Amino acid sequence: MAQGKTGQRVVVVGAGVFGSWTAHHLQNAGHRVTLVDAWGASHSRASSGGESRLTRAGYGKDAIYTRMATESLPQWQALSAVSGLPILVQCGVVFFSAVEDDYFRGSIEVHKQLGFPIERMDSAAMQKSFPMIDFTGIEVGLYEPKFGALMARRSVQTLVDRFVRAGGEYRLGAALPVTGSGSRLVAVKLQSGEALTADRFVFALGPWLPKIFPDVLGKKIFATRQEVFYFATPPGDRSYSPANMPGWADFNAGDIFYGFPDLENRGVKFANDKHGVPVDPDTQDRRPTQAAIDEIVAFRDRRFPGLRRAQLIGAEVCQYENSSNGDFLIDMHPALSNVLLVGGGSGHGFKHGPEVGRYAAARLFGGVKAEPKFSLATKGERQHREVH
Repeated sequence: MAQGKTGQRVVVVGAGVFGSWTAHHLQNAGHRVTLVDAWGASHSRASSGGESRLTRAGYGKDAIYTRMATESLPQWQALSAVSGLPILVQCGVVFFSAVEDDYFRGSIEVHKQLGFPIERMDSAAMQKSFPMIDFTGIEVGLYEPKFGALMARRSVQTLVDRFVRAGGEYRLGAALPVTGSGSRLVAVKLQSGEALTADRFVFALGPWLPKIFPDVLGKKIFATRQEVFYFATPPGDRSYSPANMPGWADFNAGDIFYGFPDLENRGVKFANDKHGVPVDPDTQDRRPTQAAIDEIVAFRDRRFPGLRRAQLIGAEVCQYENSSNGDFLIDMHPALSNVLLVGGGSGHGFKHGPEVGRYAAARLFGGVKAEPKFSLATKGERQHREVH
């Protein structure tokens, strides 16, 4: 639908997954939306950049994230249906562990309460279903066949393209820190000298949020270095294709390793979910470290024996944009009544993009009750918490 001419003027700063879905939902509500990004939608330095992200609904007892992931799924499916190339690859997702702890029991309980499907599997069942993974030492797994992988960069760029085709304004521009007094923001000032005026504003800048609001967010949102790697499959071997191999995560030995099948011939992807060192997204070194490569190769050789000695064919250095407690930040600015802050993806936010956008668009206009979990007040000093 074209942008409404009777709605309010809204500027959304940040064209990552949270900002672009928020702009989409605001546009559908009839508002005149301008979407701004310093380097372009899902650029390589953004937390929403890169090849792929997992989508799943298992979140232990955190029912709100289970609901948001499940309710986001049909929106991803709809976007994938019009994108030309797939955005959602429904290869399924399996999480497994040597111990059936509260996280696994809570995930089963919440799915049962909400009426959502999830399959508990033992080691023998997983070994039969997914023979490319060695499940030695594993006790329990949770399998979600309707979920899988999201093609990250493509999905955001497709969404922004459709936003523009529907009449939205999209532009390159770097926002300056918000300063001044008063109870409302009048305009966003850009490095170019231009000022974008609007009735309401959304800032969804990922790891750049604290640079725009240093006094409010300086110690509550922070970035950590993350490295991911891609390995070649044996020639002619279909075992690692999305048709045969799911997305996966191994909850063992204090670390959570996760990965993807060979999506679009990019290679089999591996990463360690633990928080890396704190970084500045503008200046961090984007070259992979040998220590991280060695760690991933050791894990790969133990859990994926068919990929021993597989060639490393790609690597990416990105960042998690973390809130201090691992929960999303979707809340009004404490002093500026027409400004909404959206961030804290914390390594698990991408899959929830459609529902984050829906909630944020409603929150900006007071159309939904504030969710305490997403409140700025719950974000304290920096601390490391296991990513959901």
